[in-house]
Amino acid sequence: MEDMPTLADIFAGKFEGKHVVVRGWLHHTRSSGGILFLQLRDGTGVIQCTLKKDKIGEKEFERLGAVPIESTVELSGDARKDPRAPRGYEISCDKMSVLYPAEEGFPIAKKYHGPDFLLDNRHLWIRSPKMQATMRVRAYLIEEARRWLIDHGYLEVQVPILVTAAVEGGSTLFEVKYFDEQAYLTQSWQLYAEAMIAGFGKIFTFAPSFRAEKSRTKRHLTEYWHLEVEEPWLELDGLMRLEENLVTHMAGKACENMADELKLLGRDTEELRSVKPPFPRITYDEAVRLIQKSESAFKWGADLGYEEEKTLTKHFDTPFFVSHYPKGVKAFYHMPDPKNSKVTLSVDLLAPEGYGEITGGGQRIHDLKQLMTRVKEEGLNPENYKWYIDLRRYGTVPHSGFGMGVERTVAWICKLPHIRDAIAFPRLINRIYP
Repeated sequence: MEDMPTLADIFAGKFEGKHVVVRGWLHHTRSSGGILFLQLRDGTGVIQCTLKKDKIGEKEFERLGAVPIESTVELSGDARKDPRAPRGYEISCDKMSVLYPAEEGFPIAKKYHGPDFLLDNRHLWIRSPKMQATMRVRAYLIEEARRWLIDHGYLEVQVPILVTAAVEGGSTLFEVKYFDEQAYLTQSWQLYAEAMIAGFGKIFTFAPSFRAEKSRTKRHLTEYWHLEVEEPWLELDGLMRLEENLVTHMAGKACENMADELKLLGRDTEELRSVKPPFPRITYDEAVRLIQKSESAFKWGADLGYEEEKTLTKHFDTPFFVSHYPKGVKAFYHMPDPKNSKVTLSVDLLAPEGYGEITGGGQRIHDLKQLMTRVKEEGLNPENYKWYIDLRRYGTVPHSGFGMGVERTVAWICKLPHIRDAIAFPRLINRIYP
C-alpha cells in the first residue's frame, strides 16, 4: 500500500488545507441534517470526518450510513482546522470506500459493562479511548525512563527469565518444567544484575517478572513489567536520590507531553507537577507509629500490606520513602543496618492517593561472611546460590538497586482505579484469558 498521512501527522498540522487519503477503523458514526459524522481511528488517534449527502447522493449516503462500526475504511477529503473538533482538525470528505466490513453487533456497546465482561472481551476493549490513552502514557513513561537512564550513563541489559532459585520469597514462584530439571519464572533480575555490574557498571532493564501471589487486591498482577536498576559504589542515600530524580523526570514529562491523555483519564496534571525532589523520608519505625494511630493491632516486624500503605499515603501529597525495614520482611541479600542489626538498608517508594509501593530496593550485602550468615538464617541452600556467593569472593563492592513496577507507576500517574487497566492483557490470580 502507498504511503499516506497518519492522523498524528494531520493533528500536527502537516497537511492543513491539503487533500488527504487516510485509512483506519470506523470508530463511531451518526447522521444529522444530511451529514454523516464519521469517527476514524488509525492507531495514532481518532478524527472526525464529515460526508455530505448532496455530495455523494442519497443512495450512497444511506449505504455508507449503515456500515457497521469497526469496519476498515478509506476516506479522502480536505484536512482542515476546526477549533470545535476534539484535537483541532477534521476531514471534509468527498469519498469513503469500505475495505473490510465488520459484522454487525460489535460487543462493546455505549452502555455500562462490568469488569468481567470487559476482561473477557479485552481483545476488543483495548480499542476504547481510555485504554488507548493509558497505553500511550505507559509507552511514553517507559520511553522517558529509558532516555533518562541512558543519558545518566546506565546501560540497558537483559538477563534470563528462566531461573533455578528464588530471588524473593519461595512461596511466590511459578514452577516450570525445564526438560528434566526444575526451573522457575523469575521474580526479579536482582541476582544476575549484581553479577553484571562488575563488567558494565551502572545498568538497567525492562522485563517481565512473575509472582505467584494469591492476592486479589487492585494493585497485584501475577505477570508484570519491571524497570530494574543496579549500580556499583551506590549506598542507600544515593539510591533514594536516584529514584526521586527519575520519578520526577517521568511525572514531569508526562505533564508536558501527555496532558490530553491524562485529562481523558481524569488526572489533573497540576497534581503531578508537585512531584519534586527531595521526597519525604520516614523510617519503618515511624511508619509503624503512624499506622498504629488507626490500626492498633499492627505490630512492629510485620510487612506493610495494601491497607497499611494506604493508611500511610493519607499523610503525604507526593511520593515518599519508607526505609529500614526489619530483616524478616526483606530478602536475604539486603544489607543489615550497621547501627541496628534488626533492620536493613532497604527502602520502598510509595505513591500518594492510596496507590502505595511503586518501587522497592536497597543496599545489597557485599561482604562474604555477612551474606553467608543471612543465607543460613533464612534456611537457604548455599548450593543454589553458589555463583551468586562467588561475586563476594572476586571483586566485591558496595552496591544498591531498585525495581519499579511499571503497571503500579502507570496506575498512579494515570489515576486508574485498578492495576489491571495499566496493561493491555492483565494476568490475575483468576484470569489468564484472553
